[in-house]
Amino acid sequence: MASASRSLLRAGLLLLLLLATSHQATGAPVANELRCQCLQTIAGIHPKSIQSLKVTPPGPHCTQTEVIATLKNGREACLNPEAPMVQKLVQKILKKGISK
Repeated sequence: MASASRSLLRAGLLLLLLLATSHQATGAPVANELRCQCLQTIAGIHPKSIQSLKVTPPGPHCTQTEVIATLKNGREACLNPEAPMVQKLVQKILKKGISK
């Protein structure tokens, strides 16, 4: 009887383990939230080719500010947040957003 209860206990623990891992696998993606999105940056891009701009402040996922421009052709470009042109772009967009 003891071996039957051990087998039942093992089966129950295995089921709990499988349920826990399958629940985690169906959740939101974790891999791209735990690292920087921009591996390389460029100093600038023509403002007329930018459709939108996303600024991500430093956090637990990445220790640096990231500026990602979505271009009108659908591509994304990582901009150097230290570049004067990029800082001007961000300020211009912030002022535009405040004045609306």
